This record gives sequence, structure tokens and C-alpha cells, in this order.
Amino acid sequence: MAIEWSGLSPGLLVRLDRSAGQPLRGQLEASLREAIRGGRLRAGERLPSSRELARALGVSRGMVQECYGQLLAEGYLTSRAGSATRVAGIGGQHAGDHPVAGPAVVSPPVPPPGRQPPEPPLIADFQPSVPDLSSFPRSDWAWAIKQACTQAAAADLGYGDPHGSPVLREVLAGYLRRVRAAAASPAQMIISTGFAQGINLVLHTLARQGGVTRVAFEDPGYGSAQEDETVRAALTMGIRVSYVPVDEQGLVVGELAASGAQAVVVTPAHQSPTGVVLSPARRHALTDWARRGGGYVIEDDYDSEFRYDKEPVGALQGLAPDQVFLLGTASKALAPAVRLGWVHAPAALASAVAAEKEMSDRGSCTLDQLALATLLTTGRYDRHLRRMRTVYAARRTALTGAFARHAPRVRLTGLAAGFQAVAPLPPGAGETAVIAAARARRVGLHGIRGYRGDPDAAAPPALVMGFGNVRERAIEPAIAAVADLLS
Repeated sequence: MAIEWSGLSPGLLVRLDRSAGQPLRGQLEASLREAIRGGRLRAGERLPSSRELARALGVSRGMVQECYGQLLAEGYLTSRAGSATRVAGIGGQHAGDHPVAGPAVVSPPVPPPGRQPPEPPLIADFQPSVPDLSSFPRSDWAWAIKQACTQAAAADLGYGDPHGSPVLREVLAGYLRRVRAAAASPAQMIISTGFAQGINLVLHTLARQGGVTRVAFEDPGYGSAQEDETVRAALTMGIRVSYVPVDEQGLVVGELAASGAQAVVVTPAHQSPTGVVLSPARRHALTDWARRGGGYVIEDDYDSEFRYDKEPVGALQGLAPDQVFLLGTASKALAPAVRLGWVHAPAALASAVAAEKEMSDRGSCTLDQLALATLLTTGRYDRHLRRMRTVYAARRTALTGAFARHAPRVRLTGLAAGFQAVAPLPPGAGETAVIAAARARRVGLHGIRGYRGDPDAAAPPALVMGFGNVRERAIEPAIAAVADLLS
């Protein structure tokens, strides 16, 4: 049966090219027809309301209503008074074809005689890649866990399928098709215990089944073996590691070919840490590299839910589903403590990844998987994302405003998505010295050096400014306190 998205308005990735000669309404109609014909939107699935889709695309509601009306007339959509607009069953497609409080405040302990008292709390710690932990939707998660416990069948309480809960895999595949334009199938989904396990499962599979002996990483990106557990894990498996530079268009694919790597780990939608988006030309060059040489791309889709003043970028996996592993996680959208991630593997290797998962831990917690599926299908997940986009957008504005007032010569980059930015330091400045001086002023700063394959190589100094877990009111005084260090 069709997945029932029962929230206020389910998300849907649609791109409009305002520089093209084709009218926007025609582009929208063509995009929806293609999504329905290609199976991204399945029979019976609900479309966003005209108001919400118009808001997301930055167009008039009347234009969206006219588009829906045309597709209703053509038989692609169905609608009844007082009911949502849904995809009609066309071309043999039928709705049944695809089953489907804050923490307590604790006083610091009194140090024993002879020991130094603890450091005073920081004004702010701009730690990258950390979401707002205080905004975890506790009541929604508790409700979803209760639903999972109440509704789970007896069979759900066993070890189950090593791929993961069929319910969550069905829902996630539908979510990735709709929101990330992925070529997603439940049969190719493997649920992991967070992102770290997911990428380790993929690396093990490629080493044992795919004949991969060398993997490339972006530079800057995951960093060296001293800084990153994924790189250390690859080396432990006997896989050699190469680093490929990133420029303003993303991964330099020409240098990837010269590295000798048979697989590459990339963050194409919002490169970590620079924030650049892999350009269309590089996307096609990367998938061509994989197809020609039988290589594999491991796509880390780590923060795709949070975009601000640019249109969403679809998953690279949609261009080459037989060569790309798509990895995601609930850590950024909800919290790292949820410990749920997913791997969408190429069809030929999905069973091998599931076998690695079974050997690793026999499966992630089924009740947590059912709870996440419940959040997704009831719209509570989307509601939380909408709220957090507003929160992070306000903090982003506060950060750019604070830099404009206190360090106007510093040009922040990488702000189109996520909750971190890059702040270049003056030439010759030492990242370590700046970070230490800021710490003495009770401000936590973090350098880009740890993201480089060779931390000691000569490279422009910069800071990676995470604002996800920083209170908006703390941003201004923190930047004011270290402004002279930044400029």
C-alpha cells in the first residue's frame, strides 16, 4: 500500500530553474509528471498542500493550484473536496503495488585540597557538526516509542531481518525518493547503528566483496587517521587511503583518477567542512569515473535537511544508483543519542552489506526503528525539521551579524546549509594559537587543520564555526570577545 504521510504537508524535492526560458508553471508540471512516471511518487501518495509547496518554491499559491488542476485534468492526480491531493494510479501503477524538559542543573563538585578548581563555563563553544541537543523532541520521541511498544507484533521483538525493520526501510525509501530524489528501494536499505557503523559496513563490504584496496577522501574532509575514526578503520582493514583536494566546485575529480582509488567518500550536497556544493559538471564527472572504472562512490548525506537561501540539491545517488552508496543518519535531525543511520546500497552489494551488519551486531534496536518510522509517517519528524530550520537560520543570522559588527574583514563561507561556517584567518595566523587565546577568553573555537589529510601541510588557516548547539544570545558576546583574534 502507499505510504501514508499524515503530517500537515509532506516534503517534496522539486527544482525550478529561473534562468531557463521555460515558464515556472511548465517546469513544475513537468517535474511532477516525471516524478510520477518514474516512481518517485507512488500511487496514493499525498502531495504537499498548494500553500506549503508555493512557500517552499517561492512562487504564488495560484500557480501551484493551476499546476495541480492541469495534472488533475490529465489524470495524474486525484482530489476530493476536503481531502488532500494524491497521485492517481497510472500506467498499471496501483496504490497496493508497494507495501509499505531540560537536564537538571547540577552544581560543580568542590575540588579536593591541592587541586585546581574547574575552568569557568564557556561563553560559547562553536563546535562543528553538533545539533542543538536541548531541542531534541523528547515528547514526540516518547510518544513514538510508546506507539512502537503498543503496536509492535510479537515477531518484531525477535532479531529480525539484518537489513533492518521492513517498516522503517519502506518509509525511509519513500522519504529519500520524495525529499532527496534518490532511486531508493526498501530491499537495498540497511539500517545501521549510526553513521559510523554504516560507513564501516560499506568499507568492509568493498574490501571483501568489491576488491577495493584504496579509498579516497576529500581534503579537507574527514581528516587524518589521528583525527578520524573512519580513516583509522579503513587502515585497520588493510585499505590504503588517498586524499583528493576540494575547490570551489567540490571534489577535484581529475585528481581522483590519478590517485589510484577504487572508491571515494564524498559530501556532495554540502561539503564538510567548506560548505561548497559539488557542481553539476563534477557530479557527472564523478559518476562517469565510477562507471568507467567500476569504482564506487560513498555519499555522506549528513545534513541535507537544513538549507536556507538556496534550493535543495538532490542526492548524487540518483545519477548512478548502481555505483553509489547513499548514507544518512538521524544524528543531525534529531540527536546523536538516537543511534540510527541507514545505508542504501547498490543492488548487487545490498545483501553483502546486510551480512556484514548481521556479523557485527545482529541488528539495530527494532523498537527505535519503529519509533523513527512513526515520526516520519505522522509528520512529527517534518514538523521538528521545520522548527529547527527556523532556529538554525536565526543563529546563522546572529553569527553573520556579529562578524559584520566585530570582525567585518572576515568573510564567512559555507552558510547555504547545515549549521557551521568557515571563517578564514589572516595569512600567517596560527590556528592553534588563536584557539588557545580564545579559550583563555572563555570562547571555544575549532580549526580546519583537523579536517586535512596532512595536518602539518602548509595551507591557509581558518576556523570552522559551528552554531548548531550555541544559544543565539551567546553568539554576539562570544564573537565580540575574540574579534581581535579573528582579524
